[in-house]
Amino acid sequence: MQTLVLPTYDDVVAAAQRIEGHAHKTPVLTSRTVDRELGAELFFKCENFQRMGAFKFRGAFNALSKFDATQRKHGVVAFSSGNHAQGIALSAQLLGIPATIVMPLDAPAAKVAATREYGATVVTYDRYTEDREAIGRQLAEQQGLTLIPPYDHPDILAGQGTAAKELFEEVGALDTLFVCLGGGGLLSGSALSTRALAPNCKLYGVEPEAGNDGQQSLRSGNIVKIDTPKTIADGAQTQYLGNYTFGIIKRDVDDILTASDAQLVEAMRFFAERMKMVVEPTGCLGFAAAREMASELKGQRVGVIISGGNIDLDNYARLLAR
Repeated sequence: MQTLVLPTYDDVVAAAQRIEGHAHKTPVLTSRTVDRELGAELFFKCENFQRMGAFKFRGAFNALSKFDATQRKHGVVAFSSGNHAQGIALSAQLLGIPATIVMPLDAPAAKVAATREYGATVVTYDRYTEDREAIGRQLAEQQGLTLIPPYDHPDILAGQGTAAKELFEEVGALDTLFVCLGGGGLLSGSALSTRALAPNCKLYGVEPEAGNDGQQSLRSGNIVKIDTPKTIADGAQTQYLGNYTFGIIKRDVDDILTASDAQLVEAMRFFAERMKMVVEPTGCLGFAAAREMASELKGQRVGVIISGGNIDLDNYARLLAR
């Protein structure tokens, strides 16, 4: 059995060089209201202002920019509920690479529309009865495409780690960092940057309460697989962590927390009302957990990575009207 070689912070540095001039260096915002509420100093790394509206562009562009001439000619295939789909589609458009994206039938309409507008071919499936990975592998084999998964890939997670790298370089060392968790690409990449740039920083992954496979995995020491969770955090409706992502998470992450859908809606409302930002439910996971840990964070410098802002406006309005 081949030993898995995990990416390192050097891979994050190399990714940062590849995506420079292509990915946005997203803003870090603060809120005096939040600071008063938690008795801490919070720094929000706003990947909702990234190209295509989420951090996923970082990993996608890093991965596709490493394609050789044959791979570029034949094209890429990916599977995603939305943000990885858009990240791959936009990166492929910019690099002149044909893209096919496997997306669930119930993916947010805005994410599907954007993926198609970036020039990708969309293939749909039922996330509750069909295996998206099997569909992706079949398309890759039949059409000679290169499969780039949404999180369990060294180039993907190295690219995602550039968001935390930028955060630390802008604001300095932090006492605690909260990162949303689906398949683990953002969290594992952030872990590489955290341990290199702020080794004493407490690092927490946060996933939906209805889908705590990551929490179960970290505490058991093995990857736990669950049924597709029913949650408004569509970007975190994953069933299990990847081998690369879990390898880094179990080594470098302090704990994995959860947030309820109700807490995510309250966080969405806060961002809209007080910080004038549209943040999708998945992007609210880190802040929701930080609010619950307020008593433990007093006097600290706290980072929160907001993963994205892609949500259908009709659904956004319905959630905020609850």
